[in-house]
Amino acid sequence: MKILILGAGQVGGTLAEHLASEENDITVIDTDLPRLRELHNRCEISIMNGHASHPAVLAEAGCDSADMLVAVTSNDELNMVACQVAHSLFNTPTKIARVRSSAYLTRRELFNPSAIPVDVLISPEQVVTTQIRRLIEYPGALQVLDFAEGRVQLVAMKVYDDSPLVNRKLKSLHETPARPDSWICAIYRGNRPFIPDGNTIIHPEDEIFFFAARGDIRNVMTRMRRGGRTVRQVVIAGGGRIGEKLAQALEPNHRVKLIEQDNDRCQALAEMFDDTVILNGSATSKRLLIDENIDECDIYCALTNDDEVNVMSSMLAKRLGARKVLALINNTAYVDLVQGAEIDIAISPEQATISSLLAYLRHGEVVNVQALRRGAAEAIELVIHGNSRHSAVVGRSIRELNLPESATIGTVIRGDEVLFGKGSLRIEEGDHLILLVTDKRQLREVERRLQTDGRLR
Repeated sequence: MKILILGAGQVGGTLAEHLASEENDITVIDTDLPRLRELHNRCEISIMNGHASHPAVLAEAGCDSADMLVAVTSNDELNMVACQVAHSLFNTPTKIARVRSSAYLTRRELFNPSAIPVDVLISPEQVVTTQIRRLIEYPGALQVLDFAEGRVQLVAMKVYDDSPLVNRKLKSLHETPARPDSWICAIYRGNRPFIPDGNTIIHPEDEIFFFAARGDIRNVMTRMRRGGRTVRQVVIAGGGRIGEKLAQALEPNHRVKLIEQDNDRCQALAEMFDDTVILNGSATSKRLLIDENIDECDIYCALTNDDEVNVMSSMLAKRLGARKVLALINNTAYVDLVQGAEIDIAISPEQATISSLLAYLRHGEVVNVQALRRGAAEAIELVIHGNSRHSAVVGRSIRELNLPESATIGTVIRGDEVLFGKGSLRIEEGDHLILLVTDKRQLREVERRLQTDGRLR
């Protein structure tokens, strides 16, 4: 696939690296030549120094033969204009734009072929807000991802010493009198992933990934951990777009306090909310956190634009008694460094944005893709077509597919049924398969083995 990426920032650069490793033809356009050269040295891509929306620059980059244009510069207007130019002059089939301003996002009628021709609109703030809301909805989860239009979810959670799972074999969990309501499909142990089997014994500190129907998630998590309780009191540090959106989403059902250092911004926020308490001050102020009873807080969310403030304020809140702390980390290199000790969850806006893009960048009948472990692994939902005479998949059991050792089918959606990935389960035409691949280098091999008629369409 030939893809033009406009913007060599964190999202554009990470996306280029992600896709270049999968044998795509990638060209990145940016005005920052040193950044382009640095990116070129890291991965096999083409680069072009120039203004991303100028027709001459897009023409030279090969926009007339591109399959897709992904505009992820830091400027909303530039991204939208680039999509318009690609549509009007080069008839580019698929145009994706990152748009952050709510002034545009609240007027979705702007984005259609007869107005601003953006096929896929990506809002990082909305993506991150949704991700944090899910983590608050399911206390104890490290990641919660939707599949099959929200009917099935993939949940990551850490196993602690007091968990009922510790020292138990997986087959003792899956072999229940009734059909199992969840399926543990992957385990990270010591930061190394593996696909478990029925004899795998769960250890403390394991990070497990399991599938379950949306309506069963709470019950499954309750069985897997001890001492969980509903989140009621939330403290948000940072009154920017994400902090504002999260407070709006949580206010109806939670007691929310929002800390913002800028006085004018505090005044604006105070006019937006009825019940959320707006506090003017520094998130790293020990006195402020103590005065606001941080020890009664169920979750503290550090969502400022400053990584250092987010890390330091989260650690301070944790030491002062907050049950759980979450930090927004813009530098993806720091995410794994800070998560797991005093900071319970670290969220990367760039990785969240890339996850929302992946489904549009995959081949064939892929309908959903989600990045796991900061992009190191992926969960993929695809639709199976064909029949037993012409398909390498239809009519065969999961065991007979001989998938690479880093891949597993966790769930099969068949009509209204949610079926878990037992080796004897046979695939039928129209099934939605949800796979987990812990080694992205084997994605092409996975696609090859799931071909229906010579290629995955």
